[in-house]
Parts: sequence; structure tokens; C-alpha cells
Amino acid sequence: MARNLTVGIGGLGAIGLALARRIDAGIEGLTLAAVSGRDVAKAAANVAGFASKPAVVALAELGQHADVVVEAAPTAVFDQVAEPAIRAGRIFMPSSVGALLPRMHLVDLARQTGARIVVPTGALIGLDAVRAAAEGRIESVKLVTRKPPRGLAGAPYLDEHKIDVEKITTPTRIFDGSARDGAKGFPANVNVAAALSLAGIGPDATRLEIWADPTVTRNTHCITVEADTARFTMSIENVPSENPRTGRITPLSVIACLRGLVSTLKVGT
Repeated sequence: MARNLTVGIGGLGAIGLALARRIDAGIEGLTLAAVSGRDVAKAAANVAGFASKPAVVALAELGQHADVVVEAAPTAVFDQVAEPAIRAGRIFMPSSVGALLPRMHLVDLARQTGARIVVPTGALIGLDAVRAAAEGRIESVKLVTRKPPRGLAGAPYLDEHKIDVEKITTPTRIFDGSARDGAKGFPANVNVAAALSLAGIGPDATRLEIWADPTVTRNTHCITVEADTARFTMSIENVPSENPRTGRITPLSVIACLRGLVSTLKVGT
């Protein structure tokens, strides 16, 4: 039988607000029970016109109101959403997957409390294939990300290395390293690398290149995998949302992930 789940959303930016509106408009098996944000008053204003108004609570209280807690907030408040939800034994769904990499103790905590951590595919492609290949032996995984320079602005790695992406006029590789280091240096940009690494061979073995490319208008990700069962290359070009760091497909991926929790028929691994 299909389940009915209540959903709490932490953060009402480009991802969280789109998700909240979609659930409020009606998704079978899902009810928007609570929302929150760093500015609780602003969060209340964002949902004031909803057909069924959710509770507006502090970030740490979402797990008291919902079966599933979706994190869609800045990484600075990740812990305020994640740990209380996991301690409460809820299903925790992070959008800031890169913030999970240095906090793998949360997986151990979830094991103790009966919680689950469910990572949506996000702006990437083909995690089903990577997960399947990981049941065998994967030799290498590489992700090449290309974004318009302004979509990378503000990343800590750029500040640390004194790179001004606004001055870049030709395609320029600005990072080449592990997914772990990429997620640390570009926390708002490469959650895709973190998700890919968790699906496959881990954040230290997964290779990542990031290009600031003024010739592209879409955030582009290309995955290359060599495994004992298959060799495959996959690419996706995402239309940016009003936030240039986030693709329009990202909140839709979270919606699809939520549907998978309650649907009678679920397609994909």
C-alpha cells in the first residue's frame, strides 16, 4: 500500500520554495507539514498564500512536525536541520550533499536512531548506473563541471586562490582534484560531485574538474565511469534557476525522490 508522509522543509530559497509550492499544489501521498528558514518571519510570508498553511517553526524543530525533513538551506545552517531530524528518527533528505561528506558521523547516528538519509540525484544524471556498477568493481569515476563564471562567484576556493571569475573571458579550468576537496572549496556549486562520490567509489577517489566557461549558458556536468561491468559517459546541461548556482531541475529531483518514498510503482534503482 502507498504511504502517506508529512514533509518539513528547511530553507525556502530556489530549491525549498519551489518544492513547497509543488507539494502545496498537491502530490498524492505527501503533505507539507512544516517549513523553516534562517529568517522565520520571511518563511511565514513565503507560505502565507498557500492552500494549506504549514507550521512555521525553527530549523531544529522540523523533525517534530514531519516524517521527512528536506534540507534546502545554506550550508552554514546544515547542522541545525540535519542532526535534530536524524536524532528524531526521521527520513533526512539533504540538498547540500557536499555538507554531508565531513559529517559522516550522521550516518552512524541514523543507524542508532532508526533514521534514514536519502540523497536525491539533484542536478546530475545517471546515479542509478553508478550505483549498479558499484555493486561490482569501479576503476575510475570522473566528473567535469562547466558553469558560467558568475555561477561560481563567492566560492571559498576562489577567495583562497585569489581567482576573480568575473575577469575570465575564455574557458578556464579552475579546479582539478578530489570530490571531497571540490565540495569543500565550492560548497554551493558541486553538490553533484558529493552525490556522485557517495553513489560510487567515495569522495577521495572520485575525480573532479571545474571550469569557469563564459561560452556556456547552462550548468553542464559530464560523468565518465570505467568499471568491470560497463564503460559509460553521461552529460547533462541544466537551465539555471533564478539562483545561477542552482539548476531548475534540482527541486524537481527532490520531488521525484519524495514521490519514490510513497509511490506504489517506483521506476529506477
